[in-house]
Amino acid sequence: MKVLVTGVKGQLGYDVVKDLEKRGHQPIGVDRDEMDLMDNDAIRTFIMELKPEAIIHCAAYTAVDKAEEEVETCYQINAESVKVISECAKELDVKLIYISTDYVFDGTKEGEYVETDTPNPINVYGASKLKGEQYVQTLLEKYYIVRISWVFGVNGNNFIKTMRRLGSERDELNIINDQVGSPTYTADLAPLLVDMMETDKYGIYHATNEETCSWYEFANEIFKQSGIEVKTNPITTDQYPTAAKRPMNSRMSKAKLKANGFNLLPTWQEALAHYLKLI
Repeated sequence: MKVLVTGVKGQLGYDVVKDLEKRGHQPIGVDRDEMDLMDNDAIRTFIMELKPEAIIHCAAYTAVDKAEEEVETCYQINAESVKVISECAKELDVKLIYISTDYVFDGTKEGEYVETDTPNPINVYGASKLKGEQYVQTLLEKYYIVRISWVFGVNGNNFIKTMRRLGSERDELNIINDQVGSPTYTADLAPLLVDMMETDKYGIYHATNEETCSWYEFANEIFKQSGIEVKTNPITTDQYPTAAKRPMNSRMSKAKLKANGFNLLPTWQEALAHYLKLI
């Protein structure tokens, strides 16, 4: 199957292309140079000429704090370009997988978020991704919206790389302990996305590695598994102000994955161990 994969230079797109190749599909990985998400006409021309048999849309504007200033750019990449991609998918009658985020929720729920919970984003990034979701749902029937959180992969920057660098440079670190969620390893997520593409079990899904933690707990496990000795202090979100507000609770239920016969991802601790071996 000829599959268009956007964001091939990012963490997820890179792993999706690798998994598609492994299974004998024909991935066409693109990034800004081949298909600029700031240019709606260019997107349309590229897709309609390529005529893919499926689209896995991993590319996104993900600079959460910067998005509070670069509102138009963020909405163009995360919403308006998604509208064009969805229109092309509809014309070609092909499946679209759209990668979304835990940030579509406000984080005030007590337990785990389920797919049918009402989104209520509290920052520009989350609002732009929700707008993208809405375009996909309005325009298409053959879609998978996959909400993920706290992403890490080999390609690109992430929390693990930052912590390992800071842990080696400093004696002491303050890390937020009141935001809770689940890390998502792109090498674990990519095969699940390809599994989805090979079915017609359409809809909205939550997909992260199993089990939850705070950023403080995540950081401590990174240091433990990396053999880095550094003093860590748990702090509250209020003690570390950022331009964009973050949801305090990003725990998402994966019951729908299970119900549809998809494999759940390994625990985030196992994912971290595999990742650290690779890097």
